[in-house]
Amino acid sequence: MKKGLTITIAILMVALLWYFLIKPQDYQIRVVAKSNTGTINQALKAWNNTLPNATVRQLNNLGNLEQKVVTGDSTHIYNWNITPITDSTSQLIVNVKDEDHSMGNKLVIPFYDSDFEKQSRKTVTDFIESLNAHRKEFKVTFMGEDNLPSTYCACVEHKTTQITKAFGMMESYPFLNSVIASNGIQVNGIPFIETTDWNMQNDSISFNFCYPIIKSDTLPQIKDIIYKEFIGKKSLKAIYNGNYMTSDRAWYTLLDYAEEKNIAIEKNPIEFFFNNPNMGGDALRWKAEVFMPLADQDE
Repeated sequence: MKKGLTITIAILMVALLWYFLIKPQDYQIRVVAKSNTGTINQALKAWNNTLPNATVRQLNNLGNLEQKVVTGDSTHIYNWNITPITDSTSQLIVNVKDEDHSMGNKLVIPFYDSDFEKQSRKTVTDFIESLNAHRKEFKVTFMGEDNLPSTYCACVEHKTTQITKAFGMMESYPFLNSVIASNGIQVNGIPFIETTDWNMQNDSISFNFCYPIIKSDTLPQIKDIIYKEFIGKKSLKAIYNGNYMTSDRAWYTLLDYAEEKNIAIEKNPIEFFFNNPNMGGDALRWKAEVFMPLADQDE
């Protein structure tokens, strides 16, 4: 009897020690989101930018982000963990901790619904509502594999971020159009971007915004314009409808498919644009064909 009581007390002490001193979060929230990991990652970063006193950073990978939200005299840390369930749903596990009042939260949480818990749930709910609204703003349709043809092109180089990619395009559209029209250059297709570097940790990208043209010996040499041969490859393909600011949502669809099917790819997406974003209009009618080249191909 005495031995059993001693064991029970020891187990209780270990449990209390773990709960108050080792357990990393004060509160945990679980929710299923109707999006893939990459879309949730980007939507969370964009939504965070709308909050008055909040920062977010990606940790180990796309599925792990840390957000800090200052509310009153407290700093709440949200550790967002995203795990795919299907190609269009993900499990979110959000571990929340109050940087300054963690011990107090752990004392009261087992006994009543505290303001900290209510605020934590509201924050997660607000994000899910923002994500659901964003999902209605675009559509991605996976098309399979396709052969991307080669072409000669006139390009403008850009170094920017995923979210500002479309602004670089909008700057280059009138510039390239003017150069092409005033110099009698013959266009040979619709404009496209060729991504040359994609840092998935900090969302920075380098890309060429290009017009396919007919190669000529008399092409004018103009500052900020390069002429090059674009080498087409067999690629995974998706159709994107929506504002080109978020056409990278199709990139993540292609990444997920490649990972699921164990297909080696080059993470340098290519996008062909059927609409000019400077003209405005219903963005859901905008169309882009998005490609992710397969790796290890003979040139």
